[in-house]
Amino acid sequence: MLSRLPAPVHRWLLRTAQPWRLRLWGVLRLKVRGVSVLAFDAEGRILLVRHGYHRPDWWMLPGGGMGRERDPLAVARRELREETGCRLESAAWFGSHPIATAQGWTNLTELVAGTTADAPRIDERELQDARFFALDDLPATTCEGPIHYIGMWRGWVAAQNGSSP
Repeated sequence: MLSRLPAPVHRWLLRTAQPWRLRLWGVLRLKVRGVSVLAFDAEGRILLVRHGYHRPDWWMLPGGGMGRERDPLAVARRELREETGCRLESAAWFGSHPIATAQGWTNLTELVAGTTADAPRIDERELQDARFFALDDLPATTCEGPIHYIGMWRGWVAAQNGSSP
């Protein structure tokens, strides 16, 4: 339904509603489950996005809420496609990360990694930018979450290969 609105109105609604949504989650002490996607291109660079409504100056991982969906891989594929137009290939779940927020709600993030051969596209509604970055050259304004999740992914990859991170 929101997609039928003009892009500027859609962005304004997202920016306006987000703080209220987070407050409501805190009042209700909700446990929100979502997914973050580590999508790598053929050069091993990771896809980061900047949202237009939540922490817009910070680079984050693509992802979103799971709702009633139970399969993190399916949600990761859907969210990456919806947000960036990229298809997620060779997807693997590699962990969960719970965060108790200061506002009183809990965020349980399911972590999925995979590859994409697609160039990201943005619709300028939810996202304002999406780009690939080398793991050793992330922007200074990369959010703490992606940095932590990249470390978790590196540990998972090392464990899969039988070596230390």
